[in-house]
Amino acid sequence: MRLNQITFTDAKPIDGYGPGFFRIGGDIFHGAVLTGPAGPAEWAGYEDRHPLLDLAGRIDVLLIGTGADMAQIPQSLRVELENAGLGVEVMNSPAACRTYNVLLAEGRRIALALIPV
Repeated sequence: MRLNQITFTDAKPIDGYGPGFFRIGGDIFHGAVLTGPAGPAEWAGYEDRHPLLDLAGRIDVLLIGTGADMAQIPQSLRVELENAGLGVEVMNSPAACRTYNVLLAEGRRIALALIPV
């Protein structure tokens, strides 16, 4: 079996999550969080559109974790993100964390916006 070391550059993998928090690259973040090429940062949720729009041109896909259950994001947000050239995939936060880590390990240009479970 061949093993490859994974290099995450400035982006950090999701190490874990629980009620109200995420552990990203060893650091704990309470509440909603955005992570991607520049590393993790607090995020104020769906109304905080500018940090998401600032990712245009730097990533190909934005995963949005909607908490414990799958939910739709506001249609106006989806349209704004897609008009900026961002691919948007919405899923529950646990699935979004797993998908992000897999795509990050593949070297994909990806970011993740998470609402806590």
